[in-house]
Parts: sequence; structure tokens; C-alpha cells
Amino acid sequence: MAARPTRRGLLLAGAGATALAVGVGWTARDLIRPSPARPEPPDAPAGDERLTSRPSAARGRSVDFYTAVPHGYGDGQGLPVCLVLHGASTTARDFPGLGLGRFLTDAVRRGAPPFVLAGATGDRLSWRPSGRDDPQRMVREELPAWCAERGFDATRLAAWGWSMGGFGSLLLAATWPGLLRAVAAFSPAVAPGDAVFAGVDRLRGTPLGLWCGRQDDLVGDVQALERALPEPAARSEYTDGRHDFRYWGSVIPGALDFVAAALTAPPGPT
Repeated sequence: MAARPTRRGLLLAGAGATALAVGVGWTARDLIRPSPARPEPPDAPAGDERLTSRPSAARGRSVDFYTAVPHGYGDGQGLPVCLVLHGASTTARDFPGLGLGRFLTDAVRRGAPPFVLAGATGDRLSWRPSGRDDPQRMVREELPAWCAERGFDATRLAAWGWSMGGFGSLLLAATWPGLLRAVAAFSPAVAPGDAVFAGVDRLRGTPLGLWCGRQDDLVGDVQALERALPEPAARSEYTDGRHDFRYWGSVIPGALDFVAAALTAPPGPT
């Protein structure tokens, strides 16, 4: 039976999407797709921004691997890393077009300590394993290894994601406590009773930043997650905006400042 559209957003349609939904246990929430609006990047140049292909044993295929270094910092040797987990409507191939490298340079020019963005394509699996395809393991094991090969400091990691990727970032932190120095989640596609809520106590000790638009259908569940946290969120913002890149672009600067501060602060007790 095909998934029915809900007030939470337009769902992927067609027999192929339905078969996948049945096959891997997707929910309607996992298929939320934002409007096609794009952020307006700041007037700053991208630095060393690359999109390459890497074979992923965890996913059983080659994936797009994206990295961005702020302008003026060469190839990023020794810089810490923020892992970027995309939502359902984008992949790592879209990151240059979203202006992520320009946002990163702008953050550093405004005074944020420099760091690197790195992400890979996880498709629409909500960053959870499906059979032998395990994008979560790719993010946990392979992405840091690829970053280390490039000379980045993969011992200092944070994660940032939106919608499905916000859920995946929080799930990553809950699955491996202590792995991440911070998580920035935009409109994370969470719901009471899901894996993030079930593992919420394991988020203790990881600074969390939560952003969600007041006109986003997910805002109630994001606020419920914030209330369920074992300790207060390090940062939370609920301002006017919907489930789209126009809103997310408006809060990227604050999130990158938050991530930069966490990546360069002394690590907390484990």
C-alpha cells in the first residue's frame, strides 16, 4: 500500500518508493521532502572545495565524498571536521550548489575557529542500516578515515544535518556516545518512540544545538525531544520558518559558530 501524504510534507511517490518503504521499514516522516527553495549564500569565496567518488564497503557501492576547507586555509591540514548528513531531497553532490563552502568561509571571517566540512551520500535510508547497506557505519568508520587520509584532524568530530540528516546526526551521537563534540540539528525528523527518543539518555554529555521553524510541522516533536533530553540543549532556536532551505540557510551561520566553538574547546569529561 502506498504511503499517504500527510501534513508533515510531500512524500516520495510511485511504486518504487512504495516498495522501498515496505522493504526497509521507512515511515512517512523519513520521506519528508523540503520545498525546492535554496539558501542565499553569503558574499564569501569557497576555499578548497572538492567532490570526489570513494568506494564504500559499508554501503557496498561508490559514493560522492564532499569536503570544504575555508578560504585561506590551504588544504585544511590539521583542521577538525564537521560531518554533514544530508536530508531526503539532497545528496553530497548538491553541497557545492547549496553554498556550504561559502557559508564556511563566512563563518571563519566572522571570527569562528577554522574547521572542515565533510559529507558523503547516504541516500534515503534515514542514516540507518538496510540489509548490507549501512550509511551509519560509513559515517562512523569510513568518513573519518577518508578525512584522516586528507590530513584533517579526524579525532575532533562534530555533526550537522537537516531533516532526515538531523535525525541521523542525533542517532549517531546516541549510538556512539563520546564520538562527537557537538551536534547541530536543523528540523530533525524525530518522533516520540523513534530510535532517537529511545536513546535520548545516551545524548548526555554531547552538546546539542536544535533549530526548527515555527511553521514547520515537525516543531512540536522537536520541542518534545528538547524536553526529553537528559540535560538542557546547549542551544535551541525556534523562529519563523518552514521545512525548507530558505529557513535553514538563515540559521546556518549560527550553527557553524556553534560547531566551531565546540570543535576547538577542550574536550569534556567522558
